[in-house]
Amino acid sequence: MRIALLAPLPPEQTGIADYAAHLRSALRELGLEVVTPLEGCQDLSEQLRRLQAFDWRGVNLVHAELGGGRFGEFQALEYLRRAQPQLPLTATVHDPERLIWRRAKLFFPLNALERLPPPLPQAAALLADPLTLHEERRLAKGMQRLITLTRLGGDCLRQRMGLRTEQVAVIAHGNLSIAPVELPPLAPLRLLYFGFIYRGKGIEDLLQALARTLTTHPHYRAQVRLTLAGGSAPEMTFDPAGNYLDGLRQQIAALHLSDVVDWQLDLPSADIPHTIQAHHVMVLPYRESKKLGFLGQMRGTSGALSWANACGRGVITSNARAFAEEVAGGNGITYRQGDIDSLSDALNRLLLDPHQVRQWAGTAADIGRQRQWNNTAQRFAELFRDACKEPL
Repeated sequence: MRIALLAPLPPEQTGIADYAAHLRSALRELGLEVVTPLEGCQDLSEQLRRLQAFDWRGVNLVHAELGGGRFGEFQALEYLRRAQPQLPLTATVHDPERLIWRRAKLFFPLNALERLPPPLPQAAALLADPLTLHEERRLAKGMQRLITLTRLGGDCLRQRMGLRTEQVAVIAHGNLSIAPVELPPLAPLRLLYFGFIYRGKGIEDLLQALARTLTTHPHYRAQVRLTLAGGSAPEMTFDPAGNYLDGLRQQIAALHLSDVVDWQLDLPSADIPHTIQAHHVMVLPYRESKKLGFLGQMRGTSGALSWANACGRGVITSNARAFAEEVAGGNGITYRQGDIDSLSDALNRLLLDPHQVRQWAGTAADIGRQRQWNNTAQRFAELFRDACKEPL
């Protein structure tokens, strides 16, 4: 079987690019041929020219990765739906309940608002949303399969896009096979934030919650450490509001946390497992975007959470997205997103009873083994074969 994969790929620094690279490698190990006609190209016009020049003869199926605020893959599927109607189309939807959430280009006169100060660009996207949703539904209904990473995401996508039950499948986020490593000694308790470091991840909430915990229980100060680890690409950390990393450092100093917070920025891929396994629990304090809330509910998951399972470590996570489903098996706990007191309470309970990280770690390791990429790729291969057998 020859698959055309439309997706961002490394060296692009996104979780979806990493996901696509692992999926491509795992599918090839199963004997499937995977070609990537858009690899390395981010210009929308050039992407369209590549699609037009590509020889689609011999391609059995096209699979795309949708999400992360990207438009190219959606545009490519729209083009192929019209130009190559004989090809089955599938996609993993990383940010359900929508496919792209907003259009790449707004029409006149709304496009004039994009160049004006906030909140006018956001207002323009909201005014264009009925058309965006129409285009998303039109494409979604013409797809053979749409895959989500969680059941909640699949249910929300199916309902919002008006899809048939059989059009949506759930395949959990795959992860690498990581050799198990025992938990470190429980003192000090080592907390880890892992992921791309930019605004919207709730890192400020985590710092404030930890400060409140240490203010209430000052004797814990020598018993806990927090590491902030992950990517810090300039386009993510520099924005009109200033340098985000500098802002975090200033907040850490203001909260008197400099002696308990460590940094591991721009972590090489080879060092990720060791870094995670050197800690007891991962903390993911994500908040849902209030701006996106006007357009729908984001019910995706996190690549960082997949890494925690792969490395056999539990998580404390907010109840944003579909995280509650991801820890329902006993590999961690959730707290109310944006509620700093709730997160502080979770940290307090963990410090009072640190042994619970052993149970979380054991369950996470079991989940990690079930979701290794070789098993995940097998499920994709079966789905692709079924999709190819169905009439278009």
